[in-house]
Amino acid sequence: MKLRLNSVVNMLALAAAMVAASSASAQSAGQWTAKVGAAEITPKVDSGDVSAPALPGTKADVGSNTQPVFIIGYGLTDNISAELDLGLPYKHKLYGAGAIAGTGELGTVEALPPTAFIQYRFFEPKAMLRPYVGVGITYAYFQKATGSGQLTAVSNIGSSTPTTFKLDNKVAATLQLGLVVNINERWFVDGAVTKSFLKTKVNFSTGQTQDMTLDPQSVSLGVGYKF
Repeated sequence: MKLRLNSVVNMLALAAAMVAASSASAQSAGQWTAKVGAAEITPKVDSGDVSAPALPGTKADVGSNTQPVFIIGYGLTDNISAELDLGLPYKHKLYGAGAIAGTGELGTVEALPPTAFIQYRFFEPKAMLRPYVGVGITYAYFQKATGSGQLTAVSNIGSSTPTTFKLDNKVAATLQLGLVVNINERWFVDGAVTKSFLKTKVNFSTGQTQDMTLDPQSVSLGVGYKF
């Protein structure tokens, strides 16, 4: 399952058309909301080189992944909200790049990126369509990193000992752009695009290291309920 920006826009437009004749309820100060949906995270990788004795120019790329998300929010004022985005770990595949492009899969790692946002919601609380912007803090937690035979071959040339690795957990700033479409008094559809500014370091069991800029982008779509 892959969520793309154009599909989110198309689904939000359809939802808006379906509820054009219905009345929108307030999404205002003191109101709690809960959302469930799916999000695709796509890292925008700028890879450093694996340190010696790896081949010079040994780099890596990271694939995208889609998982369920669970989001709770609270209206601080009629236009300012706080939100916490949670979900299941994303499982990303790592591939060879640079001098080792085409070597295939180097390994996998799970990333759990809970994010807390402060958002500004445009228009009045009773508006049917409410675009919003947000700024937040993401804690990127990496787990279950598993290397492949290709990783051993390119990171520790001539060795038969399997190479393992781990990524440093990091805090990153995240920006958000979204749109809420109120379906009725309680239910709504919410689509959002986020961009995190995340740098980390890969630490190999061989003592080698690799700096990685991940800067992941996320596209999400969910259905929510107002309490």
